[in-house]
Amino acid sequence: MSQYSSKWIKVTEPFPHVLLVELARAPVNAFNVEFWKAYGDLFDALTEDGYDVRALVLSSAFPKIFTAGLDLNDAAALGSDGSDSSTQDSARTSLATRKTLLAFQRAIQAPERTPFPVIVAVHGHTIGLAIDMIGPCDIRYAASDAKFAIKEVDIGLAPDIGTLAHLPKITGNLSLVRELTYTCRSFSAAEALSIGLVSRVVNGGKEEVVKEALELAKVIASKSPIAVSSAKHLITHSRDHSVPENLAYTGAWNAHALMTKDIAETLRATAKKDKAKFAPLTLNTKLSKL
Repeated sequence: MSQYSSKWIKVTEPFPHVLLVELARAPVNAFNVEFWKAYGDLFDALTEDGYDVRALVLSSAFPKIFTAGLDLNDAAALGSDGSDSSTQDSARTSLATRKTLLAFQRAIQAPERTPFPVIVAVHGHTIGLAIDMIGPCDIRYAASDAKFAIKEVDIGLAPDIGTLAHLPKITGNLSLVRELTYTCRSFSAAEALSIGLVSRVVNGGKEEVVKEALELAKVIASKSPIAVSSAKHLITHSRDHSVPENLAYTGAWNAHALMTKDIAETLRATAKKDKAKFAPLTLNTKLSKL
């Protein structure tokens, strides 16, 4: 998977059609501009290339931390180019900052755009931008040693890369979202489970939670890629639309998706007690391996 790995992101394929993406910018996975651009580019490249990935696990290479969030030493990451603002037109500066923020948002939201499920396995400190990052992922697992915090207010800004868009919908509890955002207090994996931020807490740390996430990814990868991709798309649509709108849209979507040969293959495999063999989701696949 060397074609997809980059300076601070390690990509491997531990099982057929299952990728493991590990964040690896020492010492604490602090995100500068180069890092978040590479992150977004990775997911978009996998989609655009048609690589035959059917489930992806996102984690950190460092056992004690998922990410510490923004790199506070990188002025560009904070929306500044380091120049003297007194000599600039404030309206034009604001437009430039907005452009950077929207690009940053798009990069961090990349997992939601993929046609395959993304499972995030968090462990250790999961701070600031980390909460923005896990929101767009399909499934969120946490090690029991995970500690979460929405830290942006403590550095003088409101979260702006996805936390406030996703958390109210994920937790269904605006009071709690406000409390966690305003106070920046740390909360445990157990509390993250109780509020619905994660769907499972795995006893242990990095090794244990990544193992469980990969096992889940293997199960998902054994299913019809058309069915899984369609389900992901329709669940996301349901989140943002009314029940009647989603039902109508699902009818239109499945009018073409039900034409798949995967249904016949699933029935054949079930009858024969055999393992189903599905074609890649897209035709222009790159099947090169390590």
